[in-house]
Amino acid sequence: MTKGDHAPSHALPGGRTTLDDLFRRAGVRHPDALALVDPPDRERIMSGPPRRMTYAETDRAVSAVAGRLQRLGLPAGSVVSFQIPHTVESIITLLGILRAGFVAAPLPLLWRQADMTLALRRIGARVLICGGRESGSLAADVGASVFPIRYVCGFGPDLPESVIGLDNLLEWPLDNNDAPHASAEPAAPVAIITWDVTPDGLMPMARSQPELIAAGLAVLLEARPPEDAVILSTCPAGALAGLALGPLLWLLTGGTLVLHHPFDARIFAQQCLDEGCDTAILPGPLVPALREAGVLPQAGLRRLLALWRAPEHAAASAPWTGTDVALIDILIFGETGLLAARRGTDGYAAPVPLGPVTAPRGAAGAVLVATTARTAQGTLALGGPMVPQTNRLAGERTGGPRSEPDLQTDLEADLEAAGCADTFHACRIEGDRLAITRPPPGIVAVGGYRFLLRDLQTRVQTAGSDTAISVMPDEIGGDRLEGDTGNREAIQAALAQAGLNPLIIDAFRDQTGSSSA
Repeated sequence: MTKGDHAPSHALPGGRTTLDDLFRRAGVRHPDALALVDPPDRERIMSGPPRRMTYAETDRAVSAVAGRLQRLGLPAGSVVSFQIPHTVESIITLLGILRAGFVAAPLPLLWRQADMTLALRRIGARVLICGGRESGSLAADVGASVFPIRYVCGFGPDLPESVIGLDNLLEWPLDNNDAPHASAEPAAPVAIITWDVTPDGLMPMARSQPELIAAGLAVLLEARPPEDAVILSTCPAGALAGLALGPLLWLLTGGTLVLHHPFDARIFAQQCLDEGCDTAILPGPLVPALREAGVLPQAGLRRLLALWRAPEHAAASAPWTGTDVALIDILIFGETGLLAARRGTDGYAAPVPLGPVTAPRGAAGAVLVATTARTAQGTLALGGPMVPQTNRLAGERTGGPRSEPDLQTDLEADLEAAGCADTFHACRIEGDRLAITRPPPGIVAVGGYRFLLRDLQTRVQTAGSDTAISVMPDEIGGDRLEGDTGNREAIQAALAQAGLNPLIIDAFRDQTGSSSA
C-alpha cells in the first residue's frame, strides 16, 4: 500500500472497541507484516537477541500470555501488574493481560521496592510480571511483601525458583498447555491503571479502554500518520504518554512499532534509517539539540512527535522551520490527559484553546478530543473522552468536605458537569486561549518521573540527619535532583537498601559528577 501523509482510511473505532479489536483488525489485514521490532541494543537490558515479530507471531504470543494468566485461576477483573523494559515483551504482556480480561497495571521502569510495594498494595494486584536483567530477585522480594500477590512471573534467564518463567510463550510451536487462547470479554470498565503524583501524593489513575483509545485518537488525528506507519517510540508504555504515543498509535495505524530503549542518539538515528521510520517520538526539549547535532531529520522521517512533560515550556521552544518534517507538540498533564497540536508555517507551538479542543485543529469535520477550562484556583481543568471518569473533578476533590463559605462557584459546578479534572497546572486566560504558566505546586518532575517534594525530603532525611536534597532546573529533564551529605557512599547505600528510585540515589553522586551507587 502506498504511504502518504494522511490519517488511516479505515473507520475510527467506536465506544465499545478494545485494543484487542484494533490489533486483530490489523492482523487480519496483513498477518505476515512486521508488527514489533526490538531495540538493537536489547541485550544490555534484556537477555537474548533483538526480536522482530509479525502480526501472526505477535498474536500467538499474546494468546499464550492470556491463556497462561487465565490458567492461574484468578478472579475476573484481577489486577496484573508488570515492570518490563521497552522491548516486545512489554507490548505482548500488555495485550495479553487485556485479552485475558484482566486489568493491566504497568509500573515505571525505575521504580524499586519502596514504590512498587506501596503501589501494588493500594490496587490489590494479584500477579506481578517482571523482565530485564536482575529483575527476578526484585520482583520475588516485592511479591513476598505484598499480601494480595499470588504469583510472580518473569521473562529472562536465571529466575528465582518462586518466579514462573514466561520465555517459552514467545516461541513457536507452543506446548499444549500454552496453545493460543480465545480472548475474553473485558471483565470491568477499568482496563488500565497508571500512576500519577498530585499535590496529595501518589495516585492510581484508572482508565477504560475507550478512554485510552480516545487519547490515542487525539494524537492520531493531529499527527496524521499514514496507514501502516512505521513508528519509532522512545517512550516506554508505563504511563499515559507512552501508551498513547506507542501501542495506541501503532494499533490505530496498523503499522510497525519500533522500540527504542531511551536514550541513545546514535542508535535512534540508525533505527530511523534501518527501519524506514516515517514517525518518531522524542522528548520535546531534546528536539533542538538533536537537530543541531545533525541527527534530525533522518531520511524518510515525515513527522516528529515532541513530548512535553512540562507543558509550560512548549510555548517558549525554538521555532520549527526549514524542513518538510512536521512537528507535533504533545502536551502531557501528568496522567490526566494530553493535548496534541501540529505546528503551523510560523514554526511556533500552537496555543492551548480555551473550551473545546478539536483535531485536526482548524480542519472541517474535526473531532472533539478534549475540553479545557480554568478553575477558580487558577489551574487548568481538562475534560473530554480521554479523562478517566473515576478521577474527575466531581469524584476526587482534595481537602475533604468544604465549609459553607468555600462552596463551589458556578464555574466549578460547570466543570463538574463537563466532566473535567484538575491538572493542578497554573494557567491564565488570554482571550480565547490559555497560557500554561507553572507546574503543580510541590511536585518535582525529573524526565518522566514525578516526586512529591515533601515526601522526597522525608525519605532522604531518614537515611541520615545531615542529609538534604534540593531541586534545580534542568533544560532537558525539567528538574534535577541534587543531594547534600557528608558521606555520599554511605547515603547511597542506605537509599538503595531502602528500595528508592535510582534517580534519588544518583542525586548524591560525588563532586566529579560520578555516582558511587
